[in-house]
Amino acid sequence: MTTDIEGAARWLAEAVETGNPLAALPEGLAPASLEEAEEIAAAVLESLRITPCGLRVLRGLDVAGPMVEGRLVPSGSPIAAGMLRHGLASAAVVGVLAEALGEGPPVLARVHPAIDLSSTRFTEAPTDRLVVTADLARLGLVVAGRGKPMPEAPVRVAIGPAGHRRRGEAFDLAALFAEAAEVARAWGGLPAGALLVVAGLGDALPASGALRVTVSGLGAAEAVVA
Repeated sequence: MTTDIEGAARWLAEAVETGNPLAALPEGLAPASLEEAEEIAAAVLESLRITPCGLRVLRGLDVAGPMVEGRLVPSGSPIAAGMLRHGLASAAVVGVLAEALGEGPPVLARVHPAIDLSSTRFTEAPTDRLVVTADLARLGLVVAGRGKPMPEAPVRVAIGPAGHRRRGEAFDLAALFAEAAEVARAWGGLPAGALLVVAGLGDALPASGALRVTVSGLGAAEAVVA
């Protein structure tokens, strides 16, 4: 049976637009391959007349999907918990491309520490990688702090309740963004000014209460989900 890409996209687009959750995609609408899942995600945004502003890679689930400008909010923003169905918070970094993505490492104008607040359009959070990809890779909100030039040394990234101090886990940002760039090339590339978001750094927490991500050499991002 051939998957109805447009039909699946209409279901998901309606859920994005109305906020009403979906049951599991029925037979004939569920993606049967990663290519179909990516096509559905792209068709969702096309149906809503939303132009993606970059790519978001969610490392914890090994999925990627389009980044949307309206889902990027500044650090300190209050966020209603009802906006995030089955919400999870993870540490993230946001890179802004200084040049169109070429064959080599991405050239970034600046990098922002961020909190990735993932969400789903489904009543029950899907675990199937293909469905998660079609579900815009669980795109919820990305809360970004102030940007700085890319640190040359590896950084330590920590997430937890605001006021809680942790040493964090070490990451090589250049390697993370290089991996994300490879994914972006497979999606068709990115122009100058586009965003490369790498989320799912370390453990994920329930998206609730006052949250803070710190990235050594970059700074912090904070959000209150209530």
